[in-house]
Amino acid sequence: MKNIFTILIVLLLGSAVKAQHHEAYIPPTDPAVKQKLSQWQDLKFGLFMHWGPYSEWGVVESWSLCPEDEGWTQRKGPYSADYYTYKKAYENLQTTFNPTRFDPDKWVKAAKDAGMKYVVFTTKHHDGFCMFDTKQTDYKITRPKTPFSANPKSNVANEIFSAFRKENFMIGAYFSKPDWHSPDYWWPYFPPKDRNVNYDPAKHPDKWQKFKDFTYNQIQELMTGYGKIDILWMDGGWVRPLSTVDTTVDWQRGIKVNQDIDMPRIAKMARAAQPGLIMVDRTVTGPYENYTTPEQQIPAEPIDHPWETCMTMGNSWSYVPGDKYKSPQQIVQLLVKIVSRGGNLLMNIGPGPDGDWDPEAYKRLADIGKWIKINGEGIYSSKSVAPYSDGNIFFTQSADGRREYAFVLAGENGLVLPHVISLKTANSQKVKQVRLLGSTQKLRWKQDGGTVAVTLPASLQNGSGLQYAATFKLTY
Repeated sequence: MKNIFTILIVLLLGSAVKAQHHEAYIPPTDPAVKQKLSQWQDLKFGLFMHWGPYSEWGVVESWSLCPEDEGWTQRKGPYSADYYTYKKAYENLQTTFNPTRFDPDKWVKAAKDAGMKYVVFTTKHHDGFCMFDTKQTDYKITRPKTPFSANPKSNVANEIFSAFRKENFMIGAYFSKPDWHSPDYWWPYFPPKDRNVNYDPAKHPDKWQKFKDFTYNQIQELMTGYGKIDILWMDGGWVRPLSTVDTTVDWQRGIKVNQDIDMPRIAKMARAAQPGLIMVDRTVTGPYENYTTPEQQIPAEPIDHPWETCMTMGNSWSYVPGDKYKSPQQIVQLLVKIVSRGGNLLMNIGPGPDGDWDPEAYKRLADIGKWIKINGEGIYSSKSVAPYSDGNIFFTQSADGRREYAFVLAGENGLVLPHVISLKTANSQKVKQVRLLGSTQKLRWKQDGGTVAVTLPASLQNGSGLQYAATFKLTY
């Protein structure tokens, strides 16, 4: 994941999304995977968390270790003048990382109250530091040299998964395929040049095999020792077969060697341990990318396969002191837009070095939860429906097609509804009832083909008490 200090929500053209994913999407054939994928699509709203020792510095998670001249990889602070001095100091954060305020039950309550239904947690980011008790490396939170290792909750990934599973969340394990700490990925014999492996696996097959086995063994640990896992969310798409590189994508042009880690072997093992496991091999189109993951983006049109927008609540994926968080209205409206296109929203919050979220994150979730309690029936288990949107109105429909929901988004000055609002649903069935969710007042409406004109009393135009988006429910 890249840190983005100024978030610009880019509305992609549908054709651009198709060019990246749509044509090559291969739907799963395993009935158990298909069933779980369908269940996941109904959840709509999930929690993402990037967390590791890097939170002590408030830097862009692992990326400051990457020797690329990009905005998000720039090193800052007293060690930044020399790369190797910086890397040593970064890795030494392990010896001071002590998030004593870590309380996953507190996160579960806040996420559940906000209407979130699944969680994806970073078990290991690109820097290789493991937030679980792996046996494959000592670069982990449970090693004695890490102060938090003495805490009974030191196996952080297990604590998070267990806490969220108790409240019926789907559980997702984020796992970085590249590992910049592993001597079998960044071989100390050569200096790292960029994000990629720093040697040619074809010239050193034994070393690459060690890395493949290391990766396999770590994923096996997660799949067999951490309870029921629903999603294996794999990042670092440059670790891929060279034959899958798309040279029309800028960052993929830097992949010069074959980095095939044998996904068929990994998938066979993972699904033997976790039947129905959803696999997300990000950006590597094929049978192991069961859903696609536009990052910080909202497609302008629906995509006809499962997808999820992963997006930050603040400006950064990882904790940054004083980060600027999106307003509740922005988040609610992002959720509405994404769901109207048939997708899910995975919203990231980065815990701090003390083991807790910024108080602003809790405030945002509480406000979102108030909106969800009124309007959630138009979000969960919904499907996209033409015309998808009309100006500031966005549409969803129930799974059986008997109800449609029209979300009218608030503007900068709050939610102001007109005396008459036209809902262009493109549905010519006879409307039996129109309701405004959160209000008990009866409404008058007139239907003309696929357009339903709803007349609102003065009391609802400015004094409805509704926020962020008003939802009209049309029953057919």
